[in-house]
Amino acid sequence: MAACGLLAVWLAHCLGASALSAGSSVAETIAEVQPKMVKIYGAGGFRGMEAYQSGMLISDEGHIMTVFSYVLDTDYITVVLDDGRKFEAELLNADPRLEVAVLKIDATDLPCFDLRQTVDGEGGTRVLAFSNLFGVATGDEPASVQHGIVSVKTSLQAHRGVFETTYNGSAYVLDAMTNNPGAAGGALVTRRGELLGMLGKELRNSLNNTWLNYAIPIAELRKSVEEIRAGTFEAATAEAPRPKPQRSLELESLGLVLVPDILERTPAYVDQVRPDSPAAEVGLKPDDLILLMGERLIQSCQSFQEELEYVDFEDPVTLTVLRGQELLTFQLQASYDN
Repeated sequence: MAACGLLAVWLAHCLGASALSAGSSVAETIAEVQPKMVKIYGAGGFRGMEAYQSGMLISDEGHIMTVFSYVLDTDYITVVLDDGRKFEAELLNADPRLEVAVLKIDATDLPCFDLRQTVDGEGGTRVLAFSNLFGVATGDEPASVQHGIVSVKTSLQAHRGVFETTYNGSAYVLDAMTNNPGAAGGALVTRRGELLGMLGKELRNSLNNTWLNYAIPIAELRKSVEEIRAGTFEAATAEAPRPKPQRSLELESLGLVLVPDILERTPAYVDQVRPDSPAAEVGLKPDDLILLMGERLIQSCQSFQEELEYVDFEDPVTLTVLRGQELLTFQLQASYDN
């Protein structure tokens, strides 16, 4: 009971006296948004990484938008709805460049956000942020709510090394402390409940070592998310049989050695880079995580090997990798002289 009391006090502090005195409008917005929020549980525990994050329902048929992270790197993703119901979720696809993913659960008639009816914000816009920060909600407890304003809408300038993130685009910088474990994937809405953006991952400024509270505008995410829902994202002909060349590209010819494939879905981490190989020449390094080959999402060592079978040995291949928190792209031309 003491913990519940502390939580209630903490939530009241997050909402602030001004929000509580605003009458029923904020309370009605919170009551309207809460059923659209979900808690997501998956992979974690390694090096103290949390095994949970937040998400939001974007269709009444169980489509969920969330942040693309290591939490989803498992075959057993659990989604908990606002009413406490638990579902096993399927990862439909993800766009690593935008750090967004879409999950699907087997449920219908769910309250949800409509991505076609979102709004744009600007500096001074008063907002509410919904998320399962610190994993305080495990069942039918409500998501945490924080209030604040949009300080500015700006670019993260990830390509300049200011922020170590794969996302490189516009963002809402917030004066609310949303940069917390588990908050990523949460919803940023106006005081009227209009969807503005998705809360981003924990993000630190590499120049001054300060943490940034931000959300990615829905306008940046909408196209990829809608294509993933429609099954057309990056692979419009994914269901059609693809011809294999007479001679396929081989991993050895690139000079790459992946980590041992010992799990059902081992992430495609680079274990070794052969000296004087195509991979070494372009700058690939051990511990790089291969996310994309061309426009195809790579989810495991096995899927990477399978995708190579559809590439002719004479054709160059483009790999997008995650190095730390930085997204890098390399083009390799196989060598068979070694």
